[in-house]
Amino acid sequence: MIGLVKKKFYITTPIYYVNAEPHLGHAYTTIAADAIARWHKLKGEDVFFLTGTDEHGEKIEQAAQAAGKTPKRFCDEIAKNFKGAWKALNISYDNFIRTTDVNHVKAVEKTLKMLHGSGYIYKGKYEGMYCVGCERYRTESELVDGKCPDHLKKPEVVSEESYFFSLSKFHNILYQKIKHGDIEIKPDSRRNEILSFLENNKLEDISISREKVKWGIKIPWDDSHTTYVWVDAFLNYITGIGWPNKRFEEYWPADLHLIGKDILRVHATIWPAQLLALGLKAPKKFFAHGYFTIDGQKMSKTLGNVVDPVKLAKEYSSDAVRYYLLREFPFGEDGNFSEREFILKINGELVADLGNLIYRVLTLAEKFKGNIEGQPELDKHLHLDELEHYMENLELHKAIETIWEFVRATNKYINIKEAWKLKDKELSQVIYNLLEACRIISILVSPFMPDTSEKINKQLGVKAGGLKDCKFGEFTGKIKRGGYLFEKVEV
Repeated sequence: MIGLVKKKFYITTPIYYVNAEPHLGHAYTTIAADAIARWHKLKGEDVFFLTGTDEHGEKIEQAAQAAGKTPKRFCDEIAKNFKGAWKALNISYDNFIRTTDVNHVKAVEKTLKMLHGSGYIYKGKYEGMYCVGCERYRTESELVDGKCPDHLKKPEVVSEESYFFSLSKFHNILYQKIKHGDIEIKPDSRRNEILSFLENNKLEDISISREKVKWGIKIPWDDSHTTYVWVDAFLNYITGIGWPNKRFEEYWPADLHLIGKDILRVHATIWPAQLLALGLKAPKKFFAHGYFTIDGQKMSKTLGNVVDPVKLAKEYSSDAVRYYLLREFPFGEDGNFSEREFILKINGELVADLGNLIYRVLTLAEKFKGNIEGQPELDKHLHLDELEHYMENLELHKAIETIWEFVRATNKYINIKEAWKLKDKELSQVIYNLLEACRIISILVSPFMPDTSEKINKQLGVKAGGLKDCKFGEFTGKIKRGGYLFEKVEV
């Protein structure tokens, strides 16, 4: 008998530009992607999680020159730092793609040949306002006081020979696909932005090559040009799962592209148009999240307030960082990071709620010498349907709150029952409910706090479970109480 085929789930982060070190904004997207990937694994799905680094283009060339290094050596060092950051934050990616990888470069060259052969790429001349910071041309309507709104600099007026991609041919089909939900964009406010843009602006053909930029993938039929960095970067989503080989078909189309709101427009237009031109399916869903401020100010090197996620993880633990970022900010909206608020969350919800619960329960269970058995009483506080609804809708903060309602109900149960006064069967009944509740809590927090989940499992003497195991049954663990899960931090 052939086994049931697992449902697949393919999730990606944007690939991060290596002109700077990993910061809290990068960490936020990647932690969220990791938690979502782990959730789908809990459901027993076949998950593929892709992240990586974007390593070509003028900005990299300039940053490498300023550092006195070759572009490749510069990229190697920064890519290594991104991998190190994701290790420190317990990111469980399945592949880390670099756009300098040989397989990726060959696949980009193949793509360009296919698009050229199909008549979607032609030679022309481009004149326009080019922002080096964005690595793209800006229209007059996009500028604020003549400056790029993201980089606050006047774009350079550039005139050069270029190869163009026929993006204009895909205007109507993209509009219809987004309008009818074939390409889903979340939150709804971002979907409305893209639809409004397409209603008021006709997509124009885009320049996809550069003569002056040397650090890039050469156009296969004209090595005096290099490939536009965005065109190269987008393709990571398929080359990272094996395109053009058959293996990529196991996971494509992507179920979820997580991106920052600043890069949604190019992702929702140029990228699916590339795919359609190649005869491939468009991604199922884009989710655009917001920006971070630090204590109310925009994060910037100039202000000296760029937060290093690795340093934060070393000081407070990776799980504390993961918990706070996903708990505190509604996913999709802008958020403000405050170290003081972070510490208060550690001391309140992690130390006083979860840490205290596990320690109290294990202390009670360790002292009890009888058989642990009973009937479920706490199961009525376990709202798995609600939790699943929030996770499917990417309302991660609400999902965590649902878990915490169960944590608080379990803590309250100890006090209501006055467990410390009970004996024999009455105590066995209470301890049974508490141990099973803690085992289930360990499963539910595992996407968000994998280290903490592992510690709880060791103390309970149980194996890691899946979502199907989140029901009260016979407790079969062997208690081995350790220390507290979290330590209080002085404000």
